Amino acid sequence: MMLTIDLFDETDQLKTEILEDLQALLQHAAIEENVQNEAELSVTFVNDEKIQQINADYRGIDKPTDVISFALEDEVKGEARIVNAPTPLMLGDIIISIDKAKEQAEEYDHSYMRELGFLVIHGFLHLLGYDHIHEQQEKEMFIRQEAILESYGLTRS
Repeated sequence: MMLTIDLFDETDQLKTEILEDLQALLQHAAIEENVQNEAELSVTFVNDEKIQQINADYRGIDKPTDVISFALEDEVKGEARIVNAPTPLMLGDIIISIDKAKEQAEEYDHSYMRELGFLVIHGFLHLLGYDHIHEQQEKEMFIRQEAILESYGLTRS
């Protein structure tokens, strides 16, 4: 199983080591989540201004957020089901505000890397169909996030 990950840092603020670490974390998460066959996704790092624009355009919420995911394999009611889905499987796109990541790392008193890792895994799980609309779903998703980060060694300290 190999996950193809396209990373785009539109802010030019992330060091190569951080991007490589996040890529390794996503590979680890794909194994943990038992993602079968070849799969692709992209992660784009932006500033608050850009994510606010995306949030307003796609979610009707005119304020910055930390992470937005666009799952390409989501089945929408009334939409034709994709038979013979393409290989590799296109999971979708994750967009992360590094401004929010820095702010939240401080707020939660853990490292910037831990916050970036959390946001990447949160977005990745959304691409795989996890959600947190209901309390039980949120609990399940939170447990998976923590388990993946913990097993990778990216703890809260």
